Amino acid sequence: MAILTVEADALQMIRSLRDQEGTEGEVGLLLEITGVRGGQFSYDLAFIPVADLQDDQVLERHDDLAVIVFERDVSNLQGASLGLTDEGLSMNNPNSPSPAMAAVPGDLEGPLADQVARVLTESVNPSIAMHGGAAELVSVDGTVAYLRLSGGCQGCGLAQVTLSQGIDRILREAIPELTEVVDVTDHGAGSNPYYQRSKK
Repeated sequence: MAILTVEADALQMIRSLRDQEGTEGEVGLLLEITGVRGGQFSYDLAFIPVADLQDDQVLERHDDLAVIVFERDVSNLQGASLGLTDEGLSMNNPNSPSPAMAAVPGDLEGPLADQVARVLTESVNPSIAMHGGAAELVSVDGTVAYLRLSGGCQGCGLAQVTLSQGIDRILREAIPELTEVVDVTDHGAGSNPYYQRSKK
């Protein structure tokens, strides 16, 4: 069963954009849930080579378009449809964030968010990738960063240790103005995520 539906008009637009990429080999559309805004999921769309498909990603085909999503997002995208409006591509998703996820304050804009995202990409994720894990920035509120762990870190009994002794230490050494790191991962795989706070 397909994870989501891509409406015909959206499919035509995405194909047109894809064909302008000029990349060798097949290019797919990566659709990722990046956080919560206004009580609804927020998304990021990007074209990536299908050959770069990762172990924690799922590919499904919509005619000649490859759509790639992360395994962690599958349940929250089930039954969703990607359509086209006057304002551009729009996601119609029957799934709603859990109350705990929706309560995450802040956003992904600003210099502190950019710094956290960069440190996660350059320092944190390479160090936990050997365990099959990854960390992503959900939100920054003031000097507090909210992270979501995935892969080998999601549901892991050592996630608290990973956060407090590894990720938290790396982030705050690199970014002195960061005062707190909060884990909003859904470690229960279907239940509301818990908050694991790590304060300075």
